[in-house]
Amino acid sequence: MTVSILRWTVLTASLLLLNLPLPVQALPNDLRVPGGVAVVPLAPISGKMEKLRAWFGEQPVWVTADRGHWIAIVGLDLKLPAGPHELRVNDGKQEHVVRFNIRTKRYPEQHITLKDKGKVTLSPTDEARALVEIDHIRKLKRHWREDDSRTVIDSNLQLPAQGRISSRFGLQRFFNGEARAPHSGIDIALPRDTPVKSSAKGQVLSIGDYFFNGKTIFIDHGNGLISMYCHLDRIDVKANEIVSQGKRIGLSGMTGRSSGPHLHWSVVLNGAMVDPSLFFGND
Repeated sequence: MTVSILRWTVLTASLLLLNLPLPVQALPNDLRVPGGVAVVPLAPISGKMEKLRAWFGEQPVWVTADRGHWIAIVGLDLKLPAGPHELRVNDGKQEHVVRFNIRTKRYPEQHITLKDKGKVTLSPTDEARALVEIDHIRKLKRHWREDDSRTVIDSNLQLPAQGRISSRFGLQRFFNGEARAPHSGIDIALPRDTPVKSSAKGQVLSIGDYFFNGKTIFIDHGNGLISMYCHLDRIDVKANEIVSQGKRIGLSGMTGRSSGPHLHWSVVLNGAMVDPSLFFGND
């Protein structure tokens, strides 16, 4: 048992004995829909119990302590079907299943016109490049770095830049009348070269310049939580660099597939693109 887990367990037990209220963590909102987050209770904390581990499919998920219980914080992909789903949970001795349900959610539509038709109907060369990049990004999204120092968590994220929200998460998008994948983040309309800041403390996982996303930064916040910043004009950090919440990491722009200067900001949890607004101000 790590020091952070032990301290939390002792504190919880002491407060229970004194009949005092348990400390409340800042957790993301529990919204069990495609593109949402499921906050799933797993088991009461026992002084003799090791930290639980859990998986959604083959992907490990974030397990933390809250009010005397182990809970899993599970990202739900936009393509997940509604209905029953399950987590595999291991206590160090045996494995069992915890079930939960996902309900349907209908997201609105958004129609976008791009003057550069080459960003909609790709040439063979551009398509080959895009496919390679999509596979690379998929692997980055599945990155896992366990961070035991965040067993007791503050999952509040801050907007990486202040501006008008021009496109919200989950929109079914149409480019020049052609249906595309749902919008997997939040777009913030910004003048070019507006400072962009890290939404939370973390480590720069990767930087790159992609056909669709343009100049992009991935920041790893630990336990499967990753933030992504796209269409930047300039990148001011390097891979593996440690950044604090609010640190400037680059300048906004319109690189990649973009109809104007803005920041596309995404939040990834256990490989799933989830609604960033679920992490705002939940303390």
